[in-house]
Amino acid sequence: MKAIHLLGIAGVDEHERADAKRWARHFEWPMVAVALWIVVQWYLEETGVLSHAVARVADWLVWFAFLLETLVLASQVGNRRAYLFGNWLNLLIITAGFPFFWQFAPLIGLLRSVRLVLVLALLLRMSKSARKLLSQHKLGTTLIVAFFTMVLSGIIISRIDPSIGTVWDGMWWAWVTMATVGYGDVVPHSGAGRLFASLVVLFGVVLISLLTANLAAFFIGSEVEKVEQEEKEADRLLKDIALRLERVERLLEEQRSSRKD
Repeated sequence: MKAIHLLGIAGVDEHERADAKRWARHFEWPMVAVALWIVVQWYLEETGVLSHAVARVADWLVWFAFLLETLVLASQVGNRRAYLFGNWLNLLIITAGFPFFWQFAPLIGLLRSVRLVLVLALLLRMSKSARKLLSQHKLGTTLIVAFFTMVLSGIIISRIDPSIGTVWDGMWWAWVTMATVGYGDVVPHSGAGRLFASLVVLFGVVLISLLTANLAAFFIGSEVEKVEQEEKEADRLLKDIALRLERVERLLEEQRSSRKD
């Protein structure tokens, strides 16, 4: 059994029906948007910007997004049992994350903070598609991933570490940390902040390496494409010359044959 099945983030199996895989692709980016919103909502609730009524509506929308994805994909796959077993995290989110129950929960603040784990789960589930996009040297996608990672990391660190006061300081810290520059002007001091920083450093090393590799591949690929175009044009000219020579030889042969006759 693969690790993604144990984590409950298997998604739709690659051997499933074409319709199921197509619907899974349709849900990928909307669910990433849901993951991004979870972080933004958590920050707005922590800072008191988001009202209680709006937050409850947002809770219902997030819950409905998971419910809709699970119902649609479960109806499209051929092996529903395997799909639900491999995506047990969705079922846990739907049952334990039912917003109606939250008003009776004594640790409702803790429960909302735990929702940040959903962001990691959704991004892990997207790793297969991300690796595929990055392997195709799509530099723009890599830059978008780096940008949103910086924004989300800045939001999270600004709330879990008191020494980083604003989101803008958090984003600056996230960028220099991901880039492994580390100016040291903004640093986390709490244990939770340092633990999160270690994860950002680890992810930043991988992401910046991918960004550097894709940037190099982008420029090298452009040169290779230019050379290939030139080679194709040269092959076309050579073939054209060969055809003309063949016609000339055929005309000469015809003239020789007519003279003999």
